[in-house]
Amino acid sequence: METILNFIQIIISVTLVLVILFQVRDLGSGLFGSANSTFRVRRGVELVLFRSTIALVLIFIVVSIIRVRLI
Repeated sequence: METILNFIQIIISVTLVLVILFQVRDLGSGLFGSANSTFRVRRGVELVLFRSTIALVLIFIVVSIIRVRLI
């Protein structure tokens, strides 16, 4: 069971990194932040990526807690 949870955590973490990297806009902003002070509304794919990031983080936390409880 522990091996399965480890594998699930690895898959979730790699997916989470990819989703975060897909959110990077422009060439110079995103990964290390930028000084944008404009307000933007997320729409379309950007909204899906934002919500999937939140969902993946929550799933990762739940799987981590379950894994710790089983040890």
